[in-house]
Amino acid sequence: MNSFLPILIMLAVAILFAVFTIIASNFIGKKTFESGKLKAYECGIEPVGEPHVRFDIKFYLIAIFFLLFDIEALFLFPWAVIFSKLGFLGFIEMFFFIIILVLGLMYVWLKGALKWE
Repeated sequence: MNSFLPILIMLAVAILFAVFTIIASNFIGKKTFESGKLKAYECGIEPVGEPHVRFDIKFYLIAIFFLLFDIEALFLFPWAVIFSKLGFLGFIEMFFFIIILVLGLMYVWLKGALKWE
């Protein structure tokens, strides 16, 4: 437990610092509520349109798919580096890993999540 003591002390200091700065900013800071402060700021240009624009869910789906296959590539590189040490069992494990990812891709493809209309 003694080895974790510095980490716990640092965590406590970080939490206390965060709480202190939030409370201090409420007391020290000036509170003015003007219509100009509530506007969206776009590099000094007057904003056009509503600041809360709804995006299509497909943008988020594509981002999630990108992350999924980006993480897949992250797992493939270390596996490729030590491929000769893993032997046939390592090949079989990675084969099943890729099969699961391909099945997931086929599922979202058949559901039509990759169609951009």
